[in-house]
Amino acid sequence: MVPVFHPRLVNGPFEDPCLYIDIQREGRAILFDIGSIEGVEAAMLMRVSDVFVSHTHIDHFIGLDHLLRLLLGRDKRLRIFGPPGIIRNVEGKLSAYTWNLVEEYTFYIDVHEVSEQSVSTAKFIASEGFRRRYGETRPFNGILIKEPLFTVETVHLDHKTPSMAFSIMENFHININKDALVKYGLPVGPWLNDLKRCFREEMPMDFEFAAGFEKGGGFEEKVFTLGEFVEKRIVIISRGQKVAYVADASISNENRDKISRLASGSDTFFCEAAFLDADREKALKKNHLTAREAGAIARKAGVHRLEIFHFSPKYRDNPSELYDEAFREFSIRP
Repeated sequence: MVPVFHPRLVNGPFEDPCLYIDIQREGRAILFDIGSIEGVEAAMLMRVSDVFVSHTHIDHFIGLDHLLRLLLGRDKRLRIFGPPGIIRNVEGKLSAYTWNLVEEYTFYIDVHEVSEQSVSTAKFIASEGFRRRYGETRPFNGILIKEPLFTVETVHLDHKTPSMAFSIMENFHININKDALVKYGLPVGPWLNDLKRCFREEMPMDFEFAAGFEKGGGFEEKVFTLGEFVEKRIVIISRGQKVAYVADASISNENRDKISRLASGSDTFFCEAAFLDADREKALKKNHLTAREAGAIARKAGVHRLEIFHFSPKYRDNPSELYDEAFREFSIRP
């Protein structure tokens, strides 16, 4: 399966949290948290359409200023999702600057503030000096975004302040069987993107799709229903890719259960591992997970691959101990 999501941590495990996920073929990317991002190429950041902020401690939020500066002159919308207070937090950043020369700018920001009961929105438009416009409020059901390609879900964790964990899952994966294309005289070409779009948009299986392509100096067209593409094994539908992300969570049974459900079956699970289990008291005091907890949660969630990050600076001389502890726990089998 060719992956749709290409996730990578922007910084090293001792630096600010920020997960960049490139969404293949969409021409866009998303961020889970936005710590320092100065080292990211401008072209990559200009692909960012959505930022999901776990909480607004400075190491998870300071990069928004850098992103704002890059996107300001673009004809673009940026969506920001975060915990209670995120509208005020974004407004505070915007109000720190003078906006008297942006009347012609078309850039704007939609902020979605997520409580355990509802999602409230506000809009900040550059041409209006980023003055707050109130938007709608809707019930919260765990889902932040549901698009034809993917769904983003979240849960609220306790970090002595609400801290949100996120997952992104491809709704389903579409494989094109090239052997079947040859069998039915169909070439590879741009028409396949249109075909995939029909499946993503959940068109009915009896919908007739015309596969049009150039052949022998002319143009040929073959018509199949979407159901026939599946029956003939030209299109193979399978489970979609899933990535989960957790940063800053207290050790508690409630947090463990919430994270396990959110991350269940993930292809890649990014989880903080701030302390060794030998320093569990410090982890409890600082409201962070240990490496052992990260490994145990990943094992319980049945994830395919675990990546740990957000280490305490005290382990700069021996980070391998954190990796060893997490993966030893992750690999335990009942």
